[in-house]
Amino acid sequence: MKPTSIRSVILASSVGTLIEWYDFYIFGSLATVIANQFFPKTNPTAALLSTLATFAAGFIVRPFGALVFGRLGDLIGRKYTFLLTLIIMGGSTFAIGLIPSYEKIGVFAPIIVLLLRLLQGLALGGEYGGAATYVAEHAPADRRGYFTSWIQTTATLGLFLSLGIILITRHSLDADRATSIAEFNDWGWRIPFLLSIILVAVSIYIRLKMKESPLFAKLKTEGKTSVNPLKESFAHKGNLKMVLLALFGATMGQGVVWYTGQFYAQSFIENVCKIDFEQSRTILIWAILFGTPFFVVFGKWSDKVGRKWIMMAGMLLAIITYRPLFNKLFSIADTNNKREFIARKEINTKLVPIPNTANSIRTVTSTRHFDEGVKLIEVKTDTLYAAPEKATLKPDIKTSKILNDENYRWMIIIVFVMILYVTMVYGPIAAFLVELFPTKIRYTSMSLPYHIGNGVFGGLTPFIATLLTTIYTADKLVGLYYPMIVAGVCLLIGVLYVSNKIDPNVNN
Repeated sequence: MKPTSIRSVILASSVGTLIEWYDFYIFGSLATVIANQFFPKTNPTAALLSTLATFAAGFIVRPFGALVFGRLGDLIGRKYTFLLTLIIMGGSTFAIGLIPSYEKIGVFAPIIVLLLRLLQGLALGGEYGGAATYVAEHAPADRRGYFTSWIQTTATLGLFLSLGIILITRHSLDADRATSIAEFNDWGWRIPFLLSIILVAVSIYIRLKMKESPLFAKLKTEGKTSVNPLKESFAHKGNLKMVLLALFGATMGQGVVWYTGQFYAQSFIENVCKIDFEQSRTILIWAILFGTPFFVVFGKWSDKVGRKWIMMAGMLLAIITYRPLFNKLFSIADTNNKREFIARKEINTKLVPIPNTANSIRTVTSTRHFDEGVKLIEVKTDTLYAAPEKATLKPDIKTSKILNDENYRWMIIIVFVMILYVTMVYGPIAAFLVELFPTKIRYTSMSLPYHIGNGVFGGLTPFIATLLTTIYTADKLVGLYYPMIVAGVCLLIGVLYVSNKIDPNVNN
């Protein structure tokens, strides 16, 4: 295949996949804001856990999407199947931006969000396998790792795009920072969801111009396509063994490393370290920007040395270094053992009248400076009643920290290291999965272990890790035991049973 042709294939596949990941991850990127919109505000921790559980629900149904759309892809073709998944994903994301808040429709709000989230998960379950298979079946055998690694960048770039659009939206609402935050939390958060419909329309236009995979087209012409992909994938003992090996020896560990290094890292920085909303997002944005090229580096390297040991090395490094890396993040932000500049403490009180009453909303902002480069901001909001006999409500207290340039850079470096592990386990895995299965059942066979590994084991990481920190409050790093144990089991199975051999005839 000519280079320009394979580049067109990669572009068409990647743009759509990137947008699907954007649609899927915009929910997680706004978890703290969505918690206040669609769940009762009486218990913020419970609301956040409910939001993360809803976020995780989209991952849990991904294997079912893999079965449904994988079967379609092996029966009718790659092109139209993942065109359908794109439409479902885009429509669900757009609809989330239209749902009224919990205060307006009560319990129906979280129920509708959950249903749309499940549709997103089903759609994504059919997207990745189609895109990876489509590119792999166009790529030359000796460069399959390199070309499919471009598809691997789309998940991280989708997260990058979601974070970028969130920050741009927030900054564009109002010149006053406090006002823009309030407007964004009230209604501005809907804009990134609604914008997705434009991105999806562009991607649909691009994908309509794509042609079917040449290998699948050849099978279809010869009448050799699978009659029952599900039966051939999972009832055949030899193929089922490969599915289980792919899951427990590769994708399970890859999934927890992916979500720990990006999603749980962001959640930890924001909710445990209490770093300012904007800084917590830009830390991840910079780390992703520096880390993304390494997907291609490790994908290309896997064409020369094999897929196995690169992925295993990424898991091993993650297991060994997660606790020291997260502990460093926490120590940078921790103010308990830092010296405070008492003379620089600032307290500002702002009163905003409540229309048609003599009462006011009172906001007290206190800022404390520490000599290790951390600025601690505490905002207390309550109602100040004009009637002296009426007691004010218990204030709503929000705490955030702003880092100086040195500490900010250190956090970027730490998250970059964790994303480097992500690129090691994720860069070669599309080619690894493609090479395990024959063309006629490849879409189904590779999609299921990928989405169980990523969707169930990986997607549950932020929820389980956050839940563990709320149960075992004495250890801020207790949430890391989940990804470390899962990655450890996967590493052991992968080292013992996964082959490092690259099959040059896999596309036959």
